[in-house]
Amino acid sequence: MLDQPGPLAMPGKALFGLDVAGLTAVMAGLGQKSYRAKQLAQAMYRERVSGLDEITTLPVELRQRLTEEGWAVGRPQIAETFKSVDGTERYLIQVGPQTVETVWMPEGDESPDDDVDAGEPGGWKRATICVSSQIGCAVNCQFCLTAKLGMQRNLTAGEIAGQVVAVLERHKVELNKNRVNLVFMGMGEPFLNYDNFMGAVRLLMNEVGIAAPRMTVSTSGIVPGILRFAQEPVRPRLAISLNAPNDAVRESVMPINRKWSIADVLGAVGTIAFKNREKITFEYVLLHGVTDQPEHAAEVVRLLRRSNLPAMVNLIAWNPGPGIAYASPKNEDVLGFQKVLLEAGIQTYIRRPRGRDIYAACGQLKRTTEGGNQRSEIRDQ
Repeated sequence: MLDQPGPLAMPGKALFGLDVAGLTAVMAGLGQKSYRAKQLAQAMYRERVSGLDEITTLPVELRQRLTEEGWAVGRPQIAETFKSVDGTERYLIQVGPQTVETVWMPEGDESPDDDVDAGEPGGWKRATICVSSQIGCAVNCQFCLTAKLGMQRNLTAGEIAGQVVAVLERHKVELNKNRVNLVFMGMGEPFLNYDNFMGAVRLLMNEVGIAAPRMTVSTSGIVPGILRFAQEPVRPRLAISLNAPNDAVRESVMPINRKWSIADVLGAVGTIAFKNREKITFEYVLLHGVTDQPEHAAEVVRLLRRSNLPAMVNLIAWNPGPGIAYASPKNEDVLGFQKVLLEAGIQTYIRRPRGRDIYAACGQLKRTTEGGNQRSEIRDQ
């Protein structure tokens, strides 16, 4: 189901995306006290206003002057909404003249760390927002629809964080009451846009009020980015898109493996000082006959044991997309793969596909402007 297009992002110089320090500099340039920057940050990030005229804590004269000098809130706005039968929503979010995709999943993304308990007003108690870091992607994973777009551009920190705030506002989320997780697993490779990605993380932590443990970033294995990430004093959780049991298979489905092998990626992950009870998640897309057989599962077991990392695995049945010559795994192969890992003592979950009918599931984000008709054959585990 498609909603009517929403308002486009406001023109002008965007205030959204600046932290309190940046807003303080803007206010100083207008001869204003620093507390005005805090009022502005409170309005944009906590109260989620989208226009200067709504910020009533600022004097009318100051709002007028900001407008005259070309400033606007400039938060990305939802342009189109697609609604799935399972409650998932996929958004085309306006960022300048282009759009990028964001996904809302009520009752989450099957995170093993959360207990599902529906019944809050609005029909959900917890939710996950899937956030994009680029328009398109340069990594070219062969099973992913986003790869069909190619790489168009990096998103700014404000455009990344703005997706989250726009969705929080749509659903009237109260962060002190509702449990919301963020996964940077949408369009793009976050570690190829590292500075803007981490800038958005800091905005979301410090200005919006979402704690780092509520965020997970997924990378295809960009080793320099992983090494930088390891040095961050406060950071989201990390997920690695493994998707294959060995280098030969991984190179065929993920060309990035030619630059950084599985051993290179695991070596970089090994430099991270994991906190108590923290685990690294390995995302594994199951492609029928390519990565989903018992021998593949046995290889994954040996690989993870040798890594000596605090690992868990999310199994993802491949989500179909037009023009991609793979097939989804059989139910019995998915369950059999999980059984091999569980018997080896590896914490393993099957991620239930969300929003397949609207091209909102993992690997399906391509700014499609119509709903799909894909049906999930994988049972919720």
